[in-house]
Amino acid sequence: MRLPPEGAGWLVTLRFGACAAIFVAATVAWALGVLPRPLPLYVVGAVVLAYNMLFKLSQRDWVVTPQGVERNILFQILFDLLALATLLYFADFPQNPFVFYFVFHMIIAGMYLRGHMPYAVATVATLLVGGLLLLEWLELIPRFALHFRGEPADLPPIDGLYALALFTALGSTLWIAVYFTTAIRRYVDRAHAELRQKEKLLGIGQLVAGIAHQIANPLDGAQNCLRKIGEAVGDDPEATEYVRMMVSALERIERTAKRVQAFARPKGITLQPTDVNAVVEATLPLVDTARAKDVRVRTELGRVPPVQGDPYTLQEVLFNLCTNALAAMPGGGTLTLRTRALGDRDDDQMNSVAVEVADTGVGIPRVQLEKVFEPFFTTHGDSGGTGLGLGLCRMLISEMGGRIEVRGAVERGTVFSVLLNPVETLSPSSP
Repeated sequence: MRLPPEGAGWLVTLRFGACAAIFVAATVAWALGVLPRPLPLYVVGAVVLAYNMLFKLSQRDWVVTPQGVERNILFQILFDLLALATLLYFADFPQNPFVFYFVFHMIIAGMYLRGHMPYAVATVATLLVGGLLLLEWLELIPRFALHFRGEPADLPPIDGLYALALFTALGSTLWIAVYFTTAIRRYVDRAHAELRQKEKLLGIGQLVAGIAHQIANPLDGAQNCLRKIGEAVGDDPEATEYVRMMVSALERIERTAKRVQAFARPKGITLQPTDVNAVVEATLPLVDTARAKDVRVRTELGRVPPVQGDPYTLQEVLFNLCTNALAAMPGGGTLTLRTRALGDRDDDQMNSVAVEVADTGVGIPRVQLEKVFEPFFTTHGDSGGTGLGLGLCRMLISEMGGRIEVRGAVERGTVFSVLLNPVETLSPSSP
């Protein structure tokens, strides 16, 4: 989920208020005798006001794309960091309590920028802070001290240990702010993507169920007609066989329509202790390996605890994954089903159990790995793929409290991992 392009707009508006605050604060500090020379702050405030007017005037010229908006916000953040560092330098940087205002820009960068850009912004801010402290400690630049009551007019040079402590505290705060902001944003992005996918699948299910209902009504009439035709041609073995074949085909259509309606009105998943190894062994006989030439099926079943799941739903998911794996190996290969306990190697679900379906087929481009779970996205369109299977699999596994992941590369095969929570072993209560 990307934040709206209007983000650059509110940042420009907020900066006008910041400019006013600069002029007011500098004037009040000068009137109270705290700031002997307010002119540098007035100059910096005027510069901020000038470049903010340029951002305001050029805002309509920016391309309204995610890249254009991010570039605009990145430039604004960098300009603000330079302006803030300059303001603090002319207002006794080591002693100024507003030094932690750098954190605001880290939060904005974590919210709007992608990839490594938030950390690049944190690097720039850290270098600015460290550079100013180092130059003042080495007395290579003059110090513009604030004059508070009770303090001597000429303050001693900045203490090296104090400068190091301030740099450590502020630098670590900047990086922690960036880390937590980007981590929360990624979590919200994943949750938003899953919610949007479930909404799509729900709408698709309702649409398809309506179509299936429209099919079911004339289907009943066609079956009744065929039964009467079968009774009328009972003396003709060839015609009777044709009628039997048509009745069988209509029954398959009816079963398919009922399954579609069941998908739109799910009965719910019943969680129970499930042996994933038994589910894998029960799935293998259902996999139609006869259609895939030169495909070898292997199992690597580890010692895993029971998981919280629905065995029939898990079997349906594994069957779908195996079918996709066979379709990805038209020239032959190896289909591997393995189970293993992840233990503490899984950061999101500690001690989870993984059921993996791996193939040595054509693979999936890296840019499409996350798209495979989106409704109607398919890499097998030429062979009749609808793009609904993997999205449904993710939704079913999510309802069991687990998740499904994919990894692979072109010409190197694909691995789908179903991760489920183990059954919690409850210790017997003491009498």
